[in-house]
Amino acid sequence: MLDGIFTGLGTALMPFNLMMVVVGCFAGTFIGMLPGLGPISAVALMIPITYGIDPSSGIILMAGVYYGAVFGGSTASILINAPGCASTVVTAFDGYPLAQKGQAGKALALAAYCSFTGGTVGAIILLFAAPALAAVSLSFQSSDYFALMIMGLTAVAAFSGKGQVVKAMLMTVFGLMIATVGTDIMTGAPRFTFGSVNLIDGVSFLLLAMATFALTEVIMTVLNRKYLDEEPEIDMASLGSMKLSREEIKEVAPTVGRSSLFGFLIGVLPGAGATIASFLAYGMERNLASAKNKLQFGKGSLRGLAAPETANNAASTGSFVPLLTLGIPGSGTTAIMLGALIAAGVQPGPRLFVDNPEVFWSVIISMYVGNLVLLVLNLPLIPYISRLLAIPRPILIPLILFFSITGVYLVSFNTFDIHMMVFITIAAIFLKLLQFPMAPMLLGYILGGIMEQNLSRSLVLSDGSFAFLWERPLTLSITLIAVLILSLPLLGTLWRWINRPKGPEVVMNEAEGR
Repeated sequence: MLDGIFTGLGTALMPFNLMMVVVGCFAGTFIGMLPGLGPISAVALMIPITYGIDPSSGIILMAGVYYGAVFGGSTASILINAPGCASTVVTAFDGYPLAQKGQAGKALALAAYCSFTGGTVGAIILLFAAPALAAVSLSFQSSDYFALMIMGLTAVAAFSGKGQVVKAMLMTVFGLMIATVGTDIMTGAPRFTFGSVNLIDGVSFLLLAMATFALTEVIMTVLNRKYLDEEPEIDMASLGSMKLSREEIKEVAPTVGRSSLFGFLIGVLPGAGATIASFLAYGMERNLASAKNKLQFGKGSLRGLAAPETANNAASTGSFVPLLTLGIPGSGTTAIMLGALIAAGVQPGPRLFVDNPEVFWSVIISMYVGNLVLLVLNLPLIPYISRLLAIPRPILIPLILFFSITGVYLVSFNTFDIHMMVFITIAAIFLKLLQFPMAPMLLGYILGGIMEQNLSRSLVLSDGSFAFLWERPLTLSITLIAVLILSLPLLGTLWRWINRPKGPEVVMNEAEGR
């Protein structure tokens, strides 16, 4: 392994490859800031450039663009509540409220530090444990994935306020329903398309995220007549502040550590990816928080911002494990990279260590270098990026509308998606006025497709029986954990009811045996 590390260092630290890292990180960061142009679009744009260069340099460039886009996607989430990509949707939950409180600089700085830490921890684990982790990811079967998605859905309580668990569950079911629109995975038959060919491919996640967050926020702002205020609502003097106090660092440090490891492990699983990792890390962190700290989630919690930002970058690194060691893409972005590698004559898989060691090890080394480059590039720019919030509302609102609609249109070049986005926005505003949380719907939508696919496979393998839930020890363990997590809020409520303060009348009745 030491020989491989030295080979990787020699390749990754070549001047041309260092330039590829810097160019990739820089391009990825700015592409990631634009709503709609996420990592997949960013990496796809780089493919023509990689044709004329060495395979190791090409994959280093695409890797830099990948985690640069994930890194940059948090900026739009924090500043204007318009997630740059799917994996930064959760960042908006607490990042945008922090910006509204006049702490945009601190939020962007924390996102940068957490992204750097998550990516670095992921790169170090990848360096020493890639072969072993490849064996772990291979041991997961369809039943295990289904149980894992069920456990993911138990995080729904993390996205609901006090007394809103039922509303959150209803929105999760709504998200699962939206996920079923389109072509049936097993039979190939269209379903819930209402005879429209435009719905055969289902509802785009980007469309759903932009409609429920960016457009809904804009319309709610207009309805509240905030757009008439010529002066920005945020204290401009505090926008450039990037300082974290010692107490704040102590608060987020355990979160960053947990989310780095958790995000990387989720990223290792083929098909999971950074988006699921960010949702699950946020849910885990809120469930671990004390009753007092739970109230801060969704209102500008530093832990609520640190968890998804750390997890999505760690997962982005982890997704290279199945790509490089098994030849299995762990996400849509790594699927594009797989195609680019094969086109360059490099076959990812178990023999990549032997046949192309310079490609394998140089990518891993370049990840650490790339995260360092991202930190150096972005921290000095934060005070200037934060000034985006100084733009008067009458100018900022049309810009958000333009980027949101253009971003969705550029994915499919279909005007039907624009009409669908308007319809979903109207429905989301209505639900928001009734205080229904939007995040559980997105969680249900994200996990719905993966759940259905693995449930269908598991039922086929078990002849239509649900015995697969307890036949494998790993599946049974994950299912029991999911049941336990789902039961905790109920048990907590029951415990508080048993230990509630008793008034004089209750005590007297109990004493009289009534």
